[in-house]
Amino acid sequence: MYSRIGKRIFDLLLAGFLALVFFPFFLLIWILTSINNHGQSAFFYQERPGLNGQIFQIIKFKTMRDAYDSLGNPLPDSQRITKFGRIVRRTSLDELPQLFNVLVGDMSVVGPRPLLVEYLTLYDMNQKQRHLVKPGITGWAQINGRNAIDWCSKFEFDVWYVHHVSFLLDVKILLITFFNVLQGKGVTQQGHVTVGKFKGNQPLTE
Repeated sequence: MYSRIGKRIFDLLLAGFLALVFFPFFLLIWILTSINNHGQSAFFYQERPGLNGQIFQIIKFKTMRDAYDSLGNPLPDSQRITKFGRIVRRTSLDELPQLFNVLVGDMSVVGPRPLLVEYLTLYDMNQKQRHLVKPGITGWAQINGRNAIDWCSKFEFDVWYVHHVSFLLDVKILLITFFNVLQGKGVTQQGHVTVGKFKGNQPLTE
């Protein structure tokens, strides 16, 4: 009952409440991000797969500037991320615009993180189960290491969540997420600004 009806009601109530509470922070980050991005958009838009692999457009605050090498390839993340972007990413405030994704029904507050569309063809049958629920702003994998764990472990946590969805589990994940954000735990992999790309069914080694 919770996964079919209660979870959506919980999402709407919580996302609506958080949107109101964080609205002043939203405006402040929007202004400062626009300034730091030198007139570029303050928001980052990207297509991601959601429930049953259906594609939607995720929204985040843009923490990296558009910068390319002489061949037109994007510069490494460590060279593109802004100083303010590092702060926003470390505090996870770059995720705030995703409350809109929750309100319109593309995402849930809690669920497996929505990854890149290109990964859809790389999942094995077990990993594909992560798309049996809506993706979330936070999730079981996020409180068990987030970007600091390898892909195999991350998918195991995602699939475990799919088979154990409950109101109490979601509340537990939200509470742990709150304390993890305060401590800045698991935001990046060691030696990386962002997590490396998934390349198939093998642990991330680069």
